[in-house]
This record gives sequence, structure tokens and C-alpha cells, in this order.
Amino acid sequence: MSLAPRAVLVHRTTEYEELVARHSTHGQAAFFLASRGRDIEEIAERHRGARHALAEVIAAVPLTWRQAQVERADLDRFLFAPGDVVVVVGQDGLVANVAKYLSGQPVIGIDTAPGRNPGVLVRHRSRDAAKLLPAAGGGPVDELTMVEAVADDTQRLVALNEIYLGTPGHQTARYRLGLDDDGGAVEAQASSGVLVGTGTGATGWLRSVWQERGSRLPLPSPTDDRLVWFVREAWPSPATGTSLVAGDLTASAALTVTVESDRLIAFGDGIESDALQLTWGQTVRVGVCERRLRLVG
Repeated sequence: MSLAPRAVLVHRTTEYEELVARHSTHGQAAFFLASRGRDIEEIAERHRGARHALAEVIAAVPLTWRQAQVERADLDRFLFAPGDVVVVVGQDGLVANVAKYLSGQPVIGIDTAPGRNPGVLVRHRSRDAAKLLPAAGGGPVDELTMVEAVADDTQRLVALNEIYLGTPGHQTARYRLGLDDDGGAVEAQASSGVLVGTGTGATGWLRSVWQERGSRLPLPSPTDDRLVWFVREAWPSPATGTSLVAGDLTASAALTVTVESDRLIAFGDGIESDALQLTWGQTVRVGVCERRLRLVG
């Protein structure tokens, strides 16, 4: 006997909830903001919008389906099942947060603040959930490329937007950068770190680096099997070079970083608390991940 489908609703604590938790009551939070020339009503209104959207999605789940809810802070402890339909209710970044924990489940992105969020990954409104949920299992999806980093001690990290390699305090990172498993060019470098991103990431942090540098390197689309990488603020010295500072990686290529600092880390999608820990002499390989995020269009 097969189980009914399960809708997993992913959401996050709102700014208003965090503010009230910090100041104990609505009144104290309002006083704190008012003393600094801010009005709590703007944040409270966004909170009400987010909670209304979540309630509307909950009500849209078919009665015969199972249902579960998970807050962003608990994603690393939640067990997703192969047959789940994942509904992300929030902003674009929340889809990136959940992507690393999935293995082919369809994802529906629900925008709780249209006009405020870019809507790159949260493409739908809560009112559309009733028609999207039943069709999610067999409907059209976009297969979004992901990036992965694999260390020589089997540590592995997957991300939807980008992976950053550098020091925990964003100080000078020392390493050897290589292309195609050191079969190509290799260069000792000292920099603020290396950023490797996807076409989805090209709408965020990766794009800001690309734009600031005035790069002519074409950025990939979210479904392209191609990554783009940048070295941030490479420093020229007698022992370190700056000739390898940007490029792209096809599905069969990889970027290797061999650590020459006491400690480097690699983290994905801005979540530094979930990072690979790398020590002197270790090598990490970064490239296109075989896994894709299946986003309902």
C-alpha cells in the first residue's frame, strides 16, 4: 500500500518575530524602533503578509495528502522523503537554503512579498498553491544547475548559488589554484578568497563581483551546465601571482584549491555555519554537481 503524497512547507522566522523575541513584547520592540526613527508597522505588515501566505498554502494542501512544516533553522535535521512535494514560502534565498538537502523532489516557490523579492526562485503566489500542488509531481520543471565542493578527506558541500572558499574571518587566504586537477595552469595565490557560482548565483553575489570588476565573461543561465569563478582581490608578490583570477567551468572541468594557510573554509549560499573545514595541505575540488534542483516554473 503506497503512502499519500506529502507536502513539506518550508518557511522562516520573520523579522518581526525575531524583533519581538529580542525585546520580549511588541510594545518594547516598537519603542526601540521609534527611538531610532523607525516604525514597527512596516515590519509587522510584512509579517502579516508572510503568515497569511503560509496559511493560504496550508489550506491548499489536498485533504488526502500528508503534510509537514519545517523552519529554516531546522532544515539540517529534517528528513526529506523521495516522494515529497516541497513548498518554499518566503524569499528567493530560502529556496537556496533548502536546495542542498533535496535529491530530486519538485520545489514550488511561493513569494510572500511580491515586488520586494526578485522572484527568481519564488515564482508563484500563495493563491496559486491549490492548482500547483496536485500537478507538481508530473508537471514541467526547470532543472537548475548546482555547484559542489569535494575535499580530499571526503567532506562534501552542495550549493545552488555559489561556494566561497577563504578564511573564516575573510582575511588573506593562501592556497594554490589549479585547473583540471592541476593538469592545466597552477598558481600560488594570496587573496580574499575564491567564489564559484552557478547561473542562479549570477543573479546575486556572483553578479555583484562580475559587475564591479567590469568582466566580459558571459554569465551562465540557471540551467546551463557551466559555472563561473572569480578570485577576490588577488595580491601580487614574489611568491604569489594574479594571472588566474576569473574563468568558467564546464560540466567536465573542475577548479582545485590546495590549502597553504593554517585553516580555510568552504561554505555555500552564504551559510558560514555549515562549512567544510580545510587545513594546510588539503585539496578541495569544485565543479558542476550532478544533482539538480527541480523548480516548478
